[in-house]
Amino acid sequence: MTMIDLTLAILVLLITPGPTNTLLFLAGAERGWRSALRLIPAELAGYLVMVVPLALVGVAVLHDAPRARALVAIAAGLWVAWLAIKLWLPQTVQRGTQRVSAALVFTTTMLNPKALIFGLVLLPSPDALGSHLALFSVLVVGVAAAWAGFGAWMGGVSGSDGGAMLWIRRGASVWLSVVSLTLLAKGLGA
Repeated sequence: MTMIDLTLAILVLLITPGPTNTLLFLAGAERGWRSALRLIPAELAGYLVMVVPLALVGVAVLHDAPRARALVAIAAGLWVAWLAIKLWLPQTVQRGTQRVSAALVFTTTMLNPKALIFGLVLLPSPDALGSHLALFSVLVVGVAAAWAGFGAWMGGVSGSDGGAMLWIRRGASVWLSVVSLTLLAKGLGA
């Protein structure tokens, strides 16, 4: 795979709406773009904690423990279901509130199934792992900033009343429910 092919593959996967992107979107909507940018190191750390070991030894481990992938999908599905429920429950949410924490972003990103694809398929390369990880890190930061910006824009368009933020959170909750059910189905069907 050329660097251009790798870049496009990483970008397409990173841009795809998922649990981490949903949290960054919500953070942007709740607190604005600049404040949401502070969550990006938590996302990058969450990815790297999973991706680096997977890229180094993951293929061998999954070969010896084929059910590990299904267990990760189930764990991720349950975590995302919890996030969906938490976002759905009524709360007084105003623009400027900080409900999305760095710890929540870190944990969600660690359990994000995209990490499996990055660590087991796209990034492993004994002679180019360093450059692949550097490219990956730059793209994670850029895409995260874009999702936070999109959320900030939507939060600004909807105004600062709690009703609009509630509907943004409920929409995110519905999306996360779909993601959760998909993950659970894959995990239980594997």
